[in-house]
Amino acid sequence: MALGEHEGHLGRVYDAKAPDQVAAVYDGWAETYDAEMARAGYRHPAVGLALLARHAPHGAGPVLDAGCGTGLLGDWLGILGFAPVEGLDISDGMLAIARRKGSYARLHHLALGTALPFADGAFTAVISTGVFTTGHVGAEGLPELARITRPGGVIVLTVKTTLWEQGLGSALAADPGLEIVEQTAPYVSMPGEAGTVPSLAMVALRH
Repeated sequence: MALGEHEGHLGRVYDAKAPDQVAAVYDGWAETYDAEMARAGYRHPAVGLALLARHAPHGAGPVLDAGCGTGLLGDWLGILGFAPVEGLDISDGMLAIARRKGSYARLHHLALGTALPFADGAFTAVISTGVFTTGHVGAEGLPELARITRPGGVIVLTVKTTLWEQGLGSALAADPGLEIVEQTAPYVSMPGEAGTVPSLAMVALRH
C-alpha cells in the first residue's frame, strides 16, 4: 500500500470529494468507528487532550469539541473538569453515537469551514482533533474558530503535515489575533494503519 492510501471506511473518507460525501461515509461508519480506531492505535484525541490540559485552566468552560465525531473526547474532557462541553460534527450518524454517551451539554450538526451560529468569544477553548486533514477541513476553517474563541482562550488542533505545509501553518502565523504557543514534532496518528501520513498538533492563544 502506498503512503497515504487506505482501505475500508478510512479510504472512502479520504476519497470523498465533497462535504456531503464525507458526512455520508461517517454516517455509515459510526457504529464501528470507536472499535476500529482503537485497533489502529488512534492518538489524536489523547495528544489534543494533553495539550488542552496544559494550556487551559482547570475547569475552564465552555469548551467546543469541533468535529467531535462519536464523542471520543467528551468523557475525558469531563473527567478533567472542563465544563460545559459542546460538540459539533458534520455527520448525524456520528452525533447520534456521541449523544448516546451523554458527555456533551449540547451537540450541533454543523460543518467547519462555514459560518458557525455562535457568538464572538463564545468559548474559553476550542479543540479539534482529526479534522484538519486530507479531504476534510483546511485553512478555511480557522477564521470562525478564532472568532468564537474568547480573548485569552486557546485553540488546540491536530493537523496533517501535508495540510500544514500547503498553507495552514502560514495562515495561522499570519493571523494577528492568534499566537502559536506550542507545536509538537510530527507523529503518526494511527500506528496500526499502514500508509498514514504524519500529523502534528499545535496550540494557539487567542489575543
